[in-house]
Amino acid sequence: MKGAGMGLADQVNEWLLSEALGEPKLEDIFYRLCMKLLGIGVPISRARLNWPTLHPLFRAEMISWDRDEREATLGHFHHQDANTKAWQASPLRHMLENDLNILRRRLTGPGKLIDFRLLEELAADGITDYLALRTGFKQAGKGIDSSGTGIIVIWACDREGGFTEEDLSVLQEIQRSLSLVSKSIIQQQITTNIVETYLGRQAGRSVLEGNIRLGDGATTKALVWYSDLRGSTHLTSTLPSEDFLALLNAYFECAARPAIRVGGEVLAFIGDAVLIVFPMETREEGEELSKKVLKAIAESFEMRDAFNAERRGKGLDELFFGIGLNLGKVVFGNIGVPERLAFTVIGSTVTEVERIEKLTKGLGTNVLASKRVADFLPDRWEAVGAHMLDGVDDPVELYMPRMGSEAAMKAAAE
Repeated sequence: MKGAGMGLADQVNEWLLSEALGEPKLEDIFYRLCMKLLGIGVPISRARLNWPTLHPLFRAEMISWDRDEREATLGHFHHQDANTKAWQASPLRHMLENDLNILRRRLTGPGKLIDFRLLEELAADGITDYLALRTGFKQAGKGIDSSGTGIIVIWACDREGGFTEEDLSVLQEIQRSLSLVSKSIIQQQITTNIVETYLGRQAGRSVLEGNIRLGDGATTKALVWYSDLRGSTHLTSTLPSEDFLALLNAYFECAARPAIRVGGEVLAFIGDAVLIVFPMETREEGEELSKKVLKAIAESFEMRDAFNAERRGKGLDELFFGIGLNLGKVVFGNIGVPERLAFTVIGSTVTEVERIEKLTKGLGTNVLASKRVADFLPDRWEAVGAHMLDGVDDPVELYMPRMGSEAAMKAAAE
């Protein structure tokens, strides 16, 4: 009987390894694995696949499968979740801190052992047996702690008497193959997370697709958003470095988060300025995009006002910034030297938008746009005349949000 069971495990192993050659979603593989295990007689009723991840928002991810569900679902644990009572009292934390690769608990019968709160909850739900298997991944890199890397797979059943020895053998036999498949997919996702976090979605995707040579790039039409922090020289000279860094990040949250929500992509943080692009093709797209951008501008200054009100109450320095908007052809591409490239956006449209933003304070507004932007929604903008931009030969017609418009209400001059 044992030989037959192990033969079935070999079939599952072979299937798992073949999956690693494609581009599958890990949750799809895990769901099909659970169904295959049920098919060969392993009585799992609940399964979880956990792993840590490098992501600015999440510290770990987990795929959940329950026998009555028709799919496995992917969930995330945020960094602050590590301080919750649930995590502090969890079997997984116990395994990691004690370097355990296996944790098995019978939840009924003579060998019953319920020493974690989660196990109490599972027993109350009718679970009779719990098995957690951990496989670590070696991670090269000076100063990198690899003790928490790898996967932990949890198998549970509700059959009277729990898992048999043969069930346990099958689950342990497939652990290595599942680990290899998981590592392949997880490492690719981590790479994507890192690249997109530091370069942005479009730039990151371009780099991952192989556009890594000096000069690689493409020309497209885009609405460009440029924002710069006001009074940064005073702030850097009067605030401790950690306080200025916190203030700078709060500014970026106000100046960039609303734009990201409506489809903008941050291409660069330039000191205390931020450059955001909204690629577009047709005029219809431009009109819809303009509405979203005006809404995002209003939200930016709402966030600023809320932040400043809190700072004002504490007698702390407040945030002030301007936003410039321009529209035109831009070039997404690699610049630098072959040994150190930056994927960014360049062109006269970008140069002009920086100069446009610089005029916001002198013209008594927080927002200025070129005529090309204002022409999409002329009723939402009012002209402030033609002005010279540094490095531009001819005067440029500029516009500010029309008083009474959604944006102008929140973007009045300080």
